[in-house]
Amino acid sequence: VQAVVPEVTIPPEVTPENVTTHIIDTSPKADDQEVLETELRKANVVCIVYAVDDRSSFQRVHEHWLTMLRLQGINLPVILVGNKVDMRDDENIPGTVLEEEVVPIMNEYREIEICVECSAKALLNVSELFYFAQKAVLHPTRPLYDARDHTMKPKCAEALARIFRLCDMDGDGMLNDSELNEFQRKCFNTPLQQRELEGVKEIVKASRPDGVTEGGLNVEGFLYLHLLFIQRGRVETTWMVLRKFGYGDDLSLREDYLCPEFDVPADCCVELSLNGYAFLTEIFKRYDADGDSAFCQEELDNIFSLSPGIPWKRGKFPQSTVTNAAGSVTLEGWLAQWSMTTLLDHKLTLAYLAYFGFPGDIRDGLRLVPRRSGSPSANALRKRKKGKLQRNVFLCYVVGAPGSGKTSLINAFAKKPHNEDYVPTTRSATTVNSVDVKGSEKYLVMQEFGPYDTSVLQSRKQLEICDLLVMVYDSSDPNSFSYLTNLRKNYALDSLPTIFVATKSDLDYAEQRSEQPPDIYCRELKLTAPVYVSVRDSQMANVFQRMGAITRVPASATPAVLLSRPNSWSVTRIVGVTALAGVGLLSTVVAYQAIKYWWNHVVHSRSVPLSRREL
Repeated sequence: VQAVVPEVTIPPEVTPENVTTHIIDTSPKADDQEVLETELRKANVVCIVYAVDDRSSFQRVHEHWLTMLRLQGINLPVILVGNKVDMRDDENIPGTVLEEEVVPIMNEYREIEICVECSAKALLNVSELFYFAQKAVLHPTRPLYDARDHTMKPKCAEALARIFRLCDMDGDGMLNDSELNEFQRKCFNTPLQQRELEGVKEIVKASRPDGVTEGGLNVEGFLYLHLLFIQRGRVETTWMVLRKFGYGDDLSLREDYLCPEFDVPADCCVELSLNGYAFLTEIFKRYDADGDSAFCQEELDNIFSLSPGIPWKRGKFPQSTVTNAAGSVTLEGWLAQWSMTTLLDHKLTLAYLAYFGFPGDIRDGLRLVPRRSGSPSANALRKRKKGKLQRNVFLCYVVGAPGSGKTSLINAFAKKPHNEDYVPTTRSATTVNSVDVKGSEKYLVMQEFGPYDTSVLQSRKQLEICDLLVMVYDSSDPNSFSYLTNLRKNYALDSLPTIFVATKSDLDYAEQRSEQPPDIYCRELKLTAPVYVSVRDSQMANVFQRMGAITRVPASATPAVLLSRPNSWSVTRIVGVTALAGVGLLSTVVAYQAIKYWWNHVVHSRSVPLSRREL
């Protein structure tokens, strides 16, 4: 027999796990130490072989090999292999004595998965040896089970308890027969017969009577059932369950499970699909323990215990959405908050759909929609969906001078009571709610920016995703409107649909110290006059419905940029005066030259058509 056998490859079709296995033989000689270390670092599992008829061979297992692995920092599962059982002299080395020596080693070195005795000569347990080696890699015991204490490890118990809650569809703390069958179908693609269901409960009841009740299997019984699987060598059953629910070898949810590939073209945005809204509605009702159609803090903590926690703590949630008088998040506010999250960060929504147990592919909970009609992606999606795709969620930037009432405006949008205390906006804040636009519900995401947070206005990418610019000024402050006109001079905002909102209309009106009065300024931009509102008196002039209408027809509120505007007005006045005078050849020539100049240098340089009145 060769000292070192060349590499042996076992094809996947002859193994129970359907994986390719490479077996690398090694030499214990000092000259081959470097090769041994190289192969160990490439390995997935280590088999340490000793001869059962050679006492010194067994002693080297812990005195040399296991110690060497630890010194080399190699943290791999280990299979102890007692070879040559056909040569054992049971009188000299009784099996019970050997077991008494192996068990302490396994307790000391927890990397040991199992000890297998075999005979290469008699072909006894050789296939089993490599099956256990494969299983140690694919279904490792160490992350799940503490062999020293004979208990399930806390991280494993935590993962299985979460899976139990996801499968407890009625939220009663029990898995009834229907829920057990659905769990069985999801994990193993086959239902259980009634006799088998009863058998499972009887097994649990025999050792853990408190794990089964008349309603079904509770979480203690569920965990005990998996403890039995592990202790009886069926650890692959528990791993199949864990992996079906997205867990990796470290018992954390896998990245590809939380955030699968979801490509978003540059001219598209992401919204919740009908399936996504239906699922979020269903889990809201499931975790609404008191049935009041609102999530109190305890209920929020309960549902988010399935995940790392509430993802919007930095966004002043639940202040950012609709709540009832007690401050509890309503179903309307719950769906609005997730609509906003999906628009701003669809990857976060994907992750939380996975945390909450969305059935099937979590990507089915989202949909792609074009930002603008007529874009390449809009045409492609329309062909694929065979119909018109309409957006339901829109992003609005809210800007204005300090003290202009931006925060009060967006709080009113979320149906929050008015607060008389002034709190300066130091960082951006976001609020969301829905509005009715011609019988269709649309969500408006209001993102407020402070006076020193203008980086978003400098970013072309950030401006491209904005659907509506809400420019707010204080109608009682003479310097408030000029802040907005300066913004328009300093930043490229002409392409954005815009609405001007004049707040604090309940106070005395102040003449604005700007180049033009607000109404004339808006008229020149071909925009509607500013909308005057009073949050304090709840006189809102349907301003939010107007915003929703603009998102439906954005061109109706896109500023008309008039080049050489001062010249056009002065020339028009000259034409009017000359025509009224109507006398003298000189007047006629001046009128002709003025019209010619106006036509060539003003009309043809314009970016928008002349109105009928101007023409």
